[in-house]
Amino acid sequence: MVKQRTLKESFTIKGQGLHTGHKIEITFKPAPVDFGYVIKRVDIDGEPTIDALAENVINTQRGTVLGQNGVTVSTVEHALSALYAYGIDNCLIEVNAPEFPIIDGSAIEYAKLIESVGIVKQDKEKDVFVVRKKMVVADPETGSKLIFLPDDSFCINSSIEFDSQYIPNQYAQIDNIDDFTKEIAPARTFVFVREIQKLREAGLIKGGNLDNAIVIYERKLPQEELNEIADALNVPHIDANQLGYLNKRQLLFPNEPARHKILDIIGDMSLVGKPIQGRIIATRPGHGINNKLARLIRKEIRNKNSVPHYDSTKEPLMDINHIKELLPHRYPMLMVDKIIDKTDTCIVGIKNITNNEVFFTGHFPDEPVMPGVLQIEAMAQTGGLLVLSGLDEPEKYSTYFLMIDNVKFRNKVVPGDTVIFKVEMTSELRRGIATMKGMAFVGNKIVSEADFTAQIIKNR
Repeated sequence: MVKQRTLKESFTIKGQGLHTGHKIEITFKPAPVDFGYVIKRVDIDGEPTIDALAENVINTQRGTVLGQNGVTVSTVEHALSALYAYGIDNCLIEVNAPEFPIIDGSAIEYAKLIESVGIVKQDKEKDVFVVRKKMVVADPETGSKLIFLPDDSFCINSSIEFDSQYIPNQYAQIDNIDDFTKEIAPARTFVFVREIQKLREAGLIKGGNLDNAIVIYERKLPQEELNEIADALNVPHIDANQLGYLNKRQLLFPNEPARHKILDIIGDMSLVGKPIQGRIIATRPGHGINNKLARLIRKEIRNKNSVPHYDSTKEPLMDINHIKELLPHRYPMLMVDKIIDKTDTCIVGIKNITNNEVFFTGHFPDEPVMPGVLQIEAMAQTGGLLVLSGLDEPEKYSTYFLMIDNVKFRNKVVPGDTVIFKVEMTSELRRGIATMKGMAFVGNKIVSEADFTAQIIKNR
């Protein structure tokens, strides 16, 4: 299992805010397990914090803006994309302004500094969200669409379309997040000259210049208007008849704008709050549609009834022989056939229900239904395997119920069903006492659930 990660040491970047023009200092610090990304506004009394999560996004105009309890911070996507791409799960970010510095409009400086200070593994496993079925978000008005599909890793295909002779359409992709620093991180943000006046009127890009964005002049403007824009950017006046890229620094890639859109997607997906596994197919992406997908994933994560994935063709982590080494139960009371997944705090077990189960003889002969109490017993045995597998000489111990609470039965279990039991620790194991939450599924439906407490006792 892959462990959570944080920075080995802190690092600080100084730069200018794209929209505010403020001189900004931002520091990235190591953080404990399950901390996530938390942003602290050290320029405000009390130093309030903002959790970097999708539901806290309050604006997506020309950047991702986070807000919580009346405190905001903007242009967070470039820095967060670097943290996410390097597999950093936990980081405290201290900033002395209402936005992150724009640097050169890319994520490369963040990436370099992450590499320079190093990364450390932590003592808890990552909790990865794995997409099991197609997820789609779309905006008919803009033509934006994101499709999230199952895949073996996190990867992105992105295409952009603009009414421009310079980037009418472009395509980019990343199939391995390890290629982020080389292929995606250097890609700069971009803006059309025709948009600059509107952005300035909206009080944005006060810190914009030719060093922190690709500026594209692809539609002729009156010379007077172009001069005004040049003055705002603190650059020499240019000939209104000369179209093209205004930057002295050439494009790093022929499709640099499309690559930057992938950078933005990664940054916005970091707001899911945990690593994700799957392939995003993006058409005309932007921060707004990106946030819709991140929120949809967050909704799936919050749905505690999400069904664990079961591939019957894969070898189990524990087969019945291994289970019998850990549990004292035997026929007819051994209720777990195999274990298919396990972390330090969660386990998934399988029970195949046949008509030959001894309890169907009397429950009920003409309408066989698995007794609810045996479903709870199977959950407990699955939880017992989670706890016992972490002990030295587990065969010398057994688990016993102390309390069962919040039991609910929602659907019948009948012959032919395959029951998937998911059991999670709800607190740390203390003095041999384990508290757990168990759920049982058949297909995509939850059939039963319960909270229970068990004690681990050494056998006589």
